[in-house]
Amino acid sequence: MAGQALMRHFQTRGSHQLLTASRAELNLSRQAEVEAWMAEHRPHDVVVAAARVGGIHANDTYPADFIYDNLMIAANVVHAAYLCGVARLLFLGSSCIYPREAPQPMPEDCLLSGPLEKTNEAYALAKIAGLKLCQHYRRQHGALFHSVMPTNLYGPGDNYHSMNSHVIPALIRRFHEAKVSGASEMVVWGSGEPLREFLHVDDLAAACATLLEAENPPDWVNAGSGEEIRIRDLALLVSEVVGYTGRVVFDSAKPDGTPRKLLDGSVIRSLGWAPRISLREGLKAAYADFVSGGGRQS
Repeated sequence: MAGQALMRHFQTRGSHQLLTASRAELNLSRQAEVEAWMAEHRPHDVVVAAARVGGIHANDTYPADFIYDNLMIAANVVHAAYLCGVARLLFLGSSCIYPREAPQPMPEDCLLSGPLEKTNEAYALAKIAGLKLCQHYRRQHGALFHSVMPTNLYGPGDNYHSMNSHVIPALIRRFHEAKVSGASEMVVWGSGEPLREFLHVDDLAAACATLLEAENPPDWVNAGSGEEIRIRDLALLVSEVVGYTGRVVFDSAKPDGTPRKLLDGSVIRSLGWAPRISLREGLKAAYADFVSGGGRQS
C-alpha cells in the first residue's frame, strides 16, 4: 500500500526514474538476492516501504514471522544500499515502536523509554532495529540513511484480509459483508475505548517526499494526522460510510492493544509538510477501492 502510494506520488511529479521489484522478482529476506539487485540497478535513492504487516490478530498469532521477515528486510536492504553507495535511504517504520505507556502525543525522543505493547512487540522490535541500523550507518559511515515513523495508515491498495488486516480495512470488509448479508448486528473486537490516529497513505507519500528533499533530516521523524478518534466512533463512522444500518456490538473479551497512540508531528510540520485528506474523505475513497476489488481481499 505504501509503495503504491509512493509510486503514484513520484509518477505525477515526473522527475524521477523509478525502480521497483515485486516479491516474485526479489525476495528482500534473502541477502544475496538483495545485494545482486542493488549491484545491477545502482539506485541513487532508496525508500524501504516493504514489510510484513497486520493487525492485532496477525501480530499476536505470528510473532516469529513478523520479527524475522522485518529484521531481514531492514538488514539486507540497508547494508546492500551502503555497499552500493546509495546516496540516500529512507526507512519506513511505525508508531508502534514507542512504549505502550509513552507520553501523549509521543515525541521522537521517547523511543526505548519503556516497555512495548506486547501484542505487537515482535514487529516493533524489528522496526526499531531498522531505524537504529539507519542511525548507526549514518553515524559510522556518513551515509544519509534516515527514517520516518508513520501512524496507522489506510487507503487504496490496503490489505482487507478477513483476519490479518489492520483496523480500518477490517472494519470496511466486515461492515460491507454485514450489509450485503443483511445481518442485524456486527461485532467489533475490543471495548471500543482505545484512541487511534490515522493517516491516509497518499499523505504519507507526500511526507516521504518532503523528507527526501530535506538537506539534513533528523535520524527519525514522526508522520501523523495530529487527530485521534475512539475506536467506537471509528466503527460507527465506517458503518455510516459503508451504509450498514444494523446494530454495532463491541466484544470486550477481545484485546484492545495500546490504550492511546498519538504522534507528536511537530518536527515534520516544521519542515513544511501537513496532511490534506480528512478521515471521512479518506474512508469514502478506501471503501470505493474495496468495492472495486482493490488491495488484497483473500
